[in-house]
Amino acid sequence: MQDNAMTRWLSPLMAFCLSFIIIATLAPIVGIQLDRQLDFWLLWIGTMLILALPICYLEIALAKRSKTTALNALSSLTRDADASQKWRIVGWLAVVFIPFLAGGMLSNASQLLGQFALNGIAPNLLFIGLAIVAILLSFAPRKIILALSVVGVFASLILSNIMGAALPTWHVTPVEFSEWGSATVLALVASGLGMGLYWQSNLAVVKQQDIATKTVLPIWIAQLIAVIAFGFFAANAQMPSFAFAVAVISAAALLLQMAREQLLHRQLNIVIQWLLILAAVFVWAIPAMSPIFNTLLMLWGLVICLIYAIFAGWIMKISHLRKAMNFSNELFYNLWRIAVRVVLPVSIILAMIAIIGQLF
Repeated sequence: MQDNAMTRWLSPLMAFCLSFIIIATLAPIVGIQLDRQLDFWLLWIGTMLILALPICYLEIALAKRSKTTALNALSSLTRDADASQKWRIVGWLAVVFIPFLAGGMLSNASQLLGQFALNGIAPNLLFIGLAIVAILLSFAPRKIILALSVVGVFASLILSNIMGAALPTWHVTPVEFSEWGSATVLALVASGLGMGLYWQSNLAVVKQQDIATKTVLPIWIAQLIAVIAFGFFAANAQMPSFAFAVAVISAAALLLQMAREQLLHRQLNIVIQWLLILAAVFVWAIPAMSPIFNTLLMLWGLVICLIYAIFAGWIMKISHLRKAMNFSNELFYNLWRIAVRVVLPVSIILAMIAIIGQLF
């Protein structure tokens, strides 16, 4: 009972820290690092409600249904749905995406350090150093890694407000179609959704819990608080960039540990496990490829969410997820199903069009 109570408390904390750090990684890519556009932030919060919340329910429902980690679960989930084995590719896309995302986070942190703190060292060399530290730290107990993430996040938030440059005032601008893509990326990919992280971290709890909402709402609220907290953050000075680097290294270590755990549960050969993880991380050491990888990061994350939405909304049997979520009212289930079957796929496709459109 104590372990489950601890898990219920740690999971929202992990959601806050991971969301905050991934947001800080992806925000410069989508062009909102210091631009405090009120209309965009309201759009972002709206996507948190209509997109992030349904897919968060989706993850926890699949965890309750499968009772194992995401990569391992796809075998039983596709059998239950009488679906093609091709749907299992989403698990592999997600588990490789996790270390790729960790590499992107570390790459961003190395650029910040190179700009504000250690400007005498090439960013790619800084990246390699940070990546090695993150890989070594990934062998530490998860609670220690999470504790370091918490310290790093709160230290960077406090120091950025004390020592960082003044942030621009909030202002309103016309909403553009391209902003939908950015808001969707920040609501889904930056919240860590689609990768099975919250699925994985809440397995012990959801096995004993009847109602998915008890697990989902604390995670979603923590993600929403991370969005709000980012509005008061900018790692644009030496000490905030150092503190943020600590947070990123810890979060990357957590991601690498969780990816390794999924591969281990899938009983993949240990050599292949490490080849996948190391290749996905260290490919970011190629400086010239960063712009391409940044775009790939956004599109890849959205594709994972899209496949899960189609699989859960259209391929799985209705009774399976209804029973797993156990909503108190049938109306809530019907709203969730509309969101997953229609709203999520359409929104994600539009976001992908918007992101690709920015390239031309």
